[in-house]
Amino acid sequence: MRHPVVITLRFDAGTLVLDGVGQALVPGMDAPPPGCAWDARVSRFRAPGFRYRELLTALTRWSRAGHGELRDEARRYNTLTLAHRAERRAFDHQQEAVAAWRAQGNRGVVVLPTGSGKSYVAEMAIAAVQRSALVVAPTLDLMNQWYEVLSTAFDARVGLLGGGYHEIEDLTVSTYDSAYIHMERLGARWGLVIFDECHHLPSATYLMAAEMSLAPYRLGLTATLERADGRENLLDDRVGPVVYARGIKDLAGEYLADYDVATVFVDLTPEESEAYTQGRGVYKQFISDKGINMAAPDGWGRFLMLSSRSPEGRRAFLAYREQKQISLASLGKLQVLEGLLRQHARERTIVFTNDNDTVYAISRTFLIPAITHQTDVKERKEILDRFNGGAYPAIVTSRVLNEGVNIPEAAVAIVLSGTSSVREHVQRLGRILRRREGKRAVLYEVITRGTVEERQSGRRREHDAYR
Repeated sequence: MRHPVVITLRFDAGTLVLDGVGQALVPGMDAPPPGCAWDARVSRFRAPGFRYRELLTALTRWSRAGHGELRDEARRYNTLTLAHRAERRAFDHQQEAVAAWRAQGNRGVVVLPTGSGKSYVAEMAIAAVQRSALVVAPTLDLMNQWYEVLSTAFDARVGLLGGGYHEIEDLTVSTYDSAYIHMERLGARWGLVIFDECHHLPSATYLMAAEMSLAPYRLGLTATLERADGRENLLDDRVGPVVYARGIKDLAGEYLADYDVATVFVDLTPEESEAYTQGRGVYKQFISDKGINMAAPDGWGRFLMLSSRSPEGRRAFLAYREQKQISLASLGKLQVLEGLLRQHARERTIVFTNDNDTVYAISRTFLIPAITHQTDVKERKEILDRFNGGAYPAIVTSRVLNEGVNIPEAAVAIVLSGTSSVREHVQRLGRILRRREGKRAVLYEVITRGTVEERQSGRRREHDAYR
């Protein structure tokens, strides 16, 4: 007498394992179960955790067709009955985003500008699916903000994973760092995973947080999806495709503050120009002699490696730093900054630079509070609270405020220097676009004429928000 086939699906260290079948084809299937590969170490089929939904669907159909019995012992998440205490009338773009996500099977990426209410889209998604949910954020500041959002929105305990906390609840907030470390043990705990600022996810380590989770429902949130390395396409399998996207131009005026963008050009002094030309010449000659293509993915790494191997290389590296510093913090830029700070003395202003040395120099010169990665959590919170409250009319920072901070009163951004990244520039614009009655924001980009900054400015402004 033939015994019925019983397949048991288990979660094992961030993967899915099938018990009850051998390496031969499963009766009733003309191919191995989807996403599975034979693991000779344990004589079992194994699949990445993120293939759970696809695998479960196929095995359920197989079972219903009478080929055997399926036992799902992988899932450890709960069905909830959450009351959405903060429910309100959603904006049109929020309703459209959630509808598009739902139509895609509760999977996919929503692209919306900073300040347009992405967190409420997440609240609506959690309320809609009613499953244990994990929100993953890139920084501790954002983790704490999400904790406050979820604690206010729902009648449930909210756990924290990261920053010294290990509190696991049906609603939990984690950092990316903690998520990828712990997901091999906790990847079956949540049915919905929301990746905030999901452009961070495709990095080699963070991607493990998505791959080791079996959550059938997934939502990615970002204002700028594109990455320089092109790895954003990896989100299609791990989170889902882009299901909804609106830009700053689409929402400005009605949902975001109206804004202006102004480019201010400054000239080098004769002394600066001579030093810049000399330094850039030494640097360019070295990379030419060594055949280094700085536009290639490994260009910067090769330059660092080769410049450390000889006195000539060290001179080239110092020359590179000098010419860069001249273009990023020229005397003309500081003079423009002084004038803009006077012009906007009654408005909350953020000054952005590319490096901490310039941040601290500006802070000392203009008596402006500074925030860098070296600023401790309590001091940073105090500075931002006083900035939002009006005690500090201006603050200066490098890159740490590009994302993940709520500064609704900011109305003026002065970009003294930055990278050529489109994302960085859009993020900095987003910091000043929180809408309030009568507000019209302005972003100034200060460029040193005749330097590499002119080309960088052209590249980073290749976005609809600047056209």
